[in-house]
Amino acid sequence: MGEQFTLEEFDERLEEGFQMYYTYVRNRYLLFKSAENCYTQQLVSIHDKNPHPVMQMLTKKRVYEMFPFMEEIEYKQS
Repeated sequence: MGEQFTLEEFDERLEEGFQMYYTYVRNRYLLFKSAENCYTQQLVSIHDKNPHPVMQMLTKKRVYEMFPFMEEIEYKQS
């Protein structure tokens, strides 16, 4: 989408039920809110030698820590 997100906008989209796609450490992920202060991160780009877990549960604090390093952020309403 080419849009530059602030942390507040990113958080607002997650709260509204959007699914957020982003690139983090050369991997493509899908992130969505699954419960209060709980987010599900799913690995979209699966490589043969990829040590990253396919699905993880994250806290809001962890999402905030990762945000400055996220690239190519896109969103889709679920």
